[in-house]
Amino acid sequence: MGKNLTSRSEDYSKWYNELVVKADLAESSGVRGCMVIKPYGFAVWEKMQAQLDKMFKETGHENAYFPLFIPKSYLSKEASHVEGFAKECAVVTHYRLKNAEDGSGIIVDEEAKLEEELIVRPTSETIIWDTYRKWIQSYRDLPILVNQWANVVRWEMRTRLFLRTAEFLWQEGHTAHATKQEALEEAEQMMHVYADFVENYMGVPVIKGTKTESERFAGAEETYCIEALMQDGKALQAGTSHFLGQNFAKAFDVKFANKEGKQEHVWATSWGVSTRLMGALVMTHSDDNGLVLPPRLAPIQVVIVPIYKGLEQLDAISEKVEPLVKELRAKGISVKYDKRDTHKPGFKFNEYELKGVPVRLAVGQRDLENGTYEVARRDTLQKESVQAEEIVSKIISLLDEIQENIYRKAVDYREEHITEVDSYEEFKNVIMEKGGFVSAHWDGTSETEDKIKEETKATIRCIPFYGEKEVGSCMVTGKPSAQRVLFAKAY
Repeated sequence: MGKNLTSRSEDYSKWYNELVVKADLAESSGVRGCMVIKPYGFAVWEKMQAQLDKMFKETGHENAYFPLFIPKSYLSKEASHVEGFAKECAVVTHYRLKNAEDGSGIIVDEEAKLEEELIVRPTSETIIWDTYRKWIQSYRDLPILVNQWANVVRWEMRTRLFLRTAEFLWQEGHTAHATKQEALEEAEQMMHVYADFVENYMGVPVIKGTKTESERFAGAEETYCIEALMQDGKALQAGTSHFLGQNFAKAFDVKFANKEGKQEHVWATSWGVSTRLMGALVMTHSDDNGLVLPPRLAPIQVVIVPIYKGLEQLDAISEKVEPLVKELRAKGISVKYDKRDTHKPGFKFNEYELKGVPVRLAVGQRDLENGTYEVARRDTLQKESVQAEEIVSKIISLLDEIQENIYRKAVDYREEHITEVDSYEEFKNVIMEKGGFVSAHWDGTSETEDKIKEETKATIRCIPFYGEKEVGSCMVTGKPSAQRVLFAKAY
């Protein structure tokens, strides 16, 4: 199965598209630009969702749900917000269909036009801040720490499964605070929560920082971000958290009485990650044989494949395997015992390799006689024979080892693909030939940023937090630069 994949070196984009479909993660749907997330892919998303949800609740957040539809007038209240999303909005104009009089089929009933058009949410700030106006009167009502798991629609012309689709799944946190400092701390805290999740569960190393003014979320005063590097040398924005200042509170007149009884506008944040993380997961770790999933997010952590001739041998193997399955499940490890008689062991080995199952056990007649299991790990494809009495502890340590190994491998790749440059010529050569992150000085102007983007297709991915700020000169203009920033071509 996995052997039919285009190799990454031959065509990385084609490899990715084929892998997402062949590994049963997702497929294109009958609706242009929208995808069907298949059960195996959704199982990975559910594990992501469960862990993130736990982390949100541990930091004091609660889940709620807000409408899918947003009145057009709401979206227009915050000027930079509407400008940022206007070109991506799907608009509902009518509320009824009818049969055509000539019998040609169903048509829109022209008499059923909405008084005000509704926008299918591209993001929920406006409908949520209209709601918060009703919830907030006093400082005692603050902070509000709310998250919602939802779908959003951003009308995309060029789509790719998980990375860019017209409809996608995500979570969006929206918080309200009494002070600017509280809101800033919230926005930064959520960036750290995202980084913790992406590194420790997805096994994807990230760089934390802030976006430039032109790359900020529409309506934000500051955008915190985590940036990851894919195996083809392109960057992927893995999560963003926004300090919205008082922009939305002013647009929707959300005020509160402070402790002195004076009216003040509320301070706001919003933050989100989406099914785009599924694309990051695939592109960071997988190889030419298929998916490589981190054990902490793999729907099946261990698969056991019996090798047998006849039902008698299968019964003997099952007698040995079934207590092991129970023991592993009792320890919180997800296990599949695949005793289907419709497929041969070789087919199953290929299938689970393609699907990225971290650990595979094989059991045949000889293993029964020797009291062993053949253990194969997906990340390195290495096999070894393990005694039955040691198998549980071996699996537990192996899952931790695989999680650490794939993270370390991704870190090493990223470190090899961060290049410091001082001249624009060198910058252009690195972007063209090597890719990856390029660390360079920039004069802080949008004009220089636009020139670099236009000439090289590289954007400033983030103004990083790490390391000392090294003062220098802009590689393009020679003007003073406060610190190096990270450029890359990006998804």
